[in-house]
Amino acid sequence: MGDIIHNMPLIHDIKQHYPEAIIDWVVEESFVELARLNPLINQVIPISMRRWKKAIFSKNTWVQFFNFRQSLRSHYYDAILDTQGLIKSAVIAKLAKGISYGQNANTSHEYPAHRLLNEKLEIPRNLHAITRNRLTGAKALNYVFDEHHINYDLHLPTQTDTSLTTILPKKFIMLFHSTARDSKHWPNDYWINLGQFLESQGYALALPWGSDIEKKRAESIAAALSNAVVLPKLSIVQLATLIKSCIACVGLDTGLTHIAVALNVPTLAIFTDTFIWQAGAQPTLQGCAITIGGKPSLPSVENAIDGFRQLMPQFSGE
Repeated sequence: MGDIIHNMPLIHDIKQHYPEAIIDWVVEESFVELARLNPLINQVIPISMRRWKKAIFSKNTWVQFFNFRQSLRSHYYDAILDTQGLIKSAVIAKLAKGISYGQNANTSHEYPAHRLLNEKLEIPRNLHAITRNRLTGAKALNYVFDEHHINYDLHLPTQTDTSLTTILPKKFIMLFHSTARDSKHWPNDYWINLGQFLESQGYALALPWGSDIEKKRAESIAAALSNAVVLPKLSIVQLATLIKSCIACVGLDTGLTHIAVALNVPTLAIFTDTFIWQAGAQPTLQGCAITIGGKPSLPSVENAIDGFRQLMPQFSGE
């Protein structure tokens, strides 16, 4: 999910320099809903790579794959951008009709992904993911971008389900306590201690989840707090709607944290096993976000409280 958000500024750059550009985007099926929140996208083409890998010998898998391939090859593209530098993304770029661009042998994440591309670009690894993506587009399409000006173009539907907000107080903070990789987690006790501080400042807390394991973690944290709600299972758009309506967000290096940043919601990002220079929160000029920790340090509760006070000085008793 974070990769989707980190590519949004690239899309803005392309449309800024080529207003007539028609942009299609191949996205894993579980994130199609998120990609469609960007109005600059012409067509989101779903791919079911994760599901297909689990049933590689199924006839239905191959029927779906060939349908995807037919959809992908229904147009000739002036440029095909592979920003991931992975073998699977390079294969998809190879399947499409047109000239493909991506990272060269020195900078791609997986060897030999670059061999599948037509044009190999030098995209330094020691850059933030957003900058790497934007630089890929700039080099492929021959334009210059302003690294300090970021626009995600994430727009929520004008008609959204407002019933969700009725179960929450007006002054609530969302806690994104889970992430796909265990090494990125923050101890539950830390979440509880931070939650107690936030409650002492008059905030209610909302904890989302996406799997049974995440739900149990949310319930464990909420049970130790006095004003915390474990949310029901929600879609990405529903979660984004709640994120937009909350006072602030505190989260790990996970997609929901990056969505909050993209929506200009004040966000405290807690990094434990990711370098800040690699994927730290990058707000727009209208937004506010702080990232603490970063590989290889584990931020303390005191670090998080200090970070929140910097983020929201008007609400933290300072």
